[in-house]
Amino acid sequence: MAKEGLRVQTTLQLRRNKMHFVYLIRSISIPLQTYIGLTADLKARLKKHNEGAPPHTAKFKPWKLVTYFAFSTREQAEAFETYLKSGSVRAFASKRLW
Repeated sequence: MAKEGLRVQTTLQLRRNKMHFVYLIRSISIPLQTYIGLTADLKARLKKHNEGAPPHTAKFKPWKLVTYFAFSTREQAEAFETYLKSGSVRAFASKRLW
């Protein structure tokens, strides 16, 4: 019984420690086209973008990862994604960061 309890605790710890990423990708075929998103699995998400899964990004594939930011909670990641997608920050970032 003790082993089973330990496994449950470990699983819960892993769920709590799961990272959430806000990422920026750039179209290889149309370099001025960028996209900001949120995911818990960067590799799988980039693969989906390059397979054309999200309709919004399908027409600009292939994509490359430019940068990402890691957060310990989804709420933090969502807040930062919203911040990056705000008009003034996006204009600043496109001129200065990427």
